[in-house]
Amino acid sequence: MDLHQLRCFLAVADELHFGRAARRLEMLPSALSRDIRLLETSLGTRLLLRTTRNVMLSQDGAAFVDDARALVTRADVLAAEVRERGRERARSLIRIGAIDTAAAGLVPALLRDFRELHPSVAVQLAEDKTIRLVPKLLSGRLDIAFIRPPEQLDKRIEWLMLFHETPVVAVPSRHRLAGRRRLSIEALAGEPMIVPDRSSRPHSHDLTIKLFEHSGLRPNLSQIAEEKQTIVHLVAAGLGLAIVPRRASGLGVAGVRFVPLASRETAGLALLPMAAAWLRNSRDPLRDELLALLRLPRYAAGA
Repeated sequence: MDLHQLRCFLAVADELHFGRAARRLEMLPSALSRDIRLLETSLGTRLLLRTTRNVMLSQDGAAFVDDARALVTRADVLAAEVRERGRERARSLIRIGAIDTAAAGLVPALLRDFRELHPSVAVQLAEDKTIRLVPKLLSGRLDIAFIRPPEQLDKRIEWLMLFHETPVVAVPSRHRLAGRRRLSIEALAGEPMIVPDRSSRPHSHDLTIKLFEHSGLRPNLSQIAEEKQTIVHLVAAGLGLAIVPRRASGLGVAGVRFVPLASRETAGLALLPMAAAWLRNSRDPLRDELLALLRLPRYAAGA
């Protein structure tokens, strides 16, 4: 027994005519008859008595019709309530996830532009690592997320590549390299390097490795730390140097200078990608307006 079969039964019970009931439901009389038979089979009783000229309710059919109507009405009310809640949420709330550098750099400017279009829409912002934001997207707890795209992105997720962030070198203020205007990787050879844990931040971890390998060198990895803020504080304490996204310079940690890398060091390397991700085949007008903003030229060079 399903709702469609109940609707078929109720249409025939109201019309007491298969042809008129079929036209009301916009289906073929043969298909309507088949659905009624399936319903009767599932219930183990005849609901309608048919002759060549007449259709009438059986005793069981007459007893069943009110309950069937109540079930269908309740299902329609529930469906309408869920749809309305979805429409109301779409009108009033958008849930955004972002990795730390996106939350610090990209998202504030994006939300400023978005609020000009939708001043009454509430924004829920969750800052986390890519490995934790992706499951939240898949479970429907986020509408859009700004992430480092994993090597194997779930096929249920659609994504828009935005830009590659610019890497800089975090150097203790009193370090011999702190006064340089730019740094080469050769200048970092032998220096103790602090990197993130690869299991939680693969792109940021591999950033240092790729840059050194590109120069034919191996980094001296001296310290692993999970959070970017922790890494910068370790640099301030003189425990090593770190290659970090340029946005990390906004963390405001005393005792650290952020020195740009020489442009030839990053030429041809796809480092620190930033992408917007969302559930494939999902409908969300507010999210789509955010994506339209992200396609504007001013967001294409957000590094």
